[in-house]
Order: sequence, then C-alpha cells, then structure tokens
Amino acid sequence: MARPRSIDRDRLLDAAEEIVRRQGAAALTIDTLARACGITKGGVQYAFGTKDDIINAMFDRWNRDYDAKFSAAAGDGADPLRRLRAHVAATREADEVSMSKAASLMAGLMQTPEHLASTQGWYRERLAGLDADSPEGRRARLAFFACEGAFLLHFLRFMPQGDAEWQAVFDDIAGLLDPSA
Repeated sequence: MARPRSIDRDRLLDAAEEIVRRQGAAALTIDTLARACGITKGGVQYAFGTKDDIINAMFDRWNRDYDAKFSAAAGDGADPLRRLRAHVAATREADEVSMSKAASLMAGLMQTPEHLASTQGWYRERLAGLDADSPEGRRARLAFFACEGAFLLHFLRFMPQGDAEWQAVFDDIAGLLDPSA
C-alpha cells in the first residue's frame, strides 16, 4: 500500500505568490495552482479549501513577521503614537525578500473588493485614536503616510533605495514622530 502524499502548504503558498506576482490575482485559481505544483485540484482543496482560503493564508503568512516586530515595539495597550512608532520601526526593519513579495502581491490582490476592504481596515486600525487636530497627531499622521509611501515606492521597485538611503529616510520619518530627537 502506497504512503499518502503529503501536501506542503508553504510550497503551495510560494507557488500562489508567484502566480499572483507574475500574472495577477485573477490568474490564481485552484487549477492553476495545482498545475504549478504538479498535484491534483483535490490536493489543493484538501490543503486550503477555496481560493479565498489560499489568499487569506498568503496574507497571514506575510503578516507574521511584521506582527512580531510591531508587537515587540508597541507592547500591550499602546497609545496611538506608540503604535505608529512601532509601525515605522517594523517597516524600517522589514525583510527585503518577504516585503517585496508582500508589496507586489498586495498590489495584485487589491483588485478584489473583499481584500481591498480588509486592507483598508488594517490601515484604519493603524490610525485609530490618533488626534489629528494636534500638531503631534498631524506629524504622526504625516510620518505614517511617509512610511507607507517609502514602503510602496521601494518594494514595488518604483524607487528602490540602498540600505543607507532607506535608513536615512526612516531617520527623517522618525524625526516627525519625535521632533526633539
């Protein structure tokens, strides 16, 4: 009796990311993923169930490293400014390979309303409770927008930066959050 073949979920996610990166989100189907991995559609469905489950698993995987860095910097019950400082720190220390994948795939997946909505919610969470009427709050909001702009410009390869320039940009962004530094 043959041993059942095990399905490597990470291998499937790697292939799914590659499909979205190269061909766009619309090209990601259970059939395309099965063919890319040399397994049956049933094998993909056994591992993930649906296309949405695959996409959710991709987002979960991308967020793990960021969430660990963010939580370490923010701590429990952080106020809005501390959360934004933690976000800037986590983005600054981002892993080049995984963040490049995340930015490319995020751009491709934003074509679907449900994934756009979850990303919009994530961004709203980052700014929740920020007092945008105070000078400190306005600087923090500007720092957040600068951080996200730097992230997208760099990792989508519109304006790639070397490490020294990346660090200098984030020194400037950090200066918005703590003008006395």
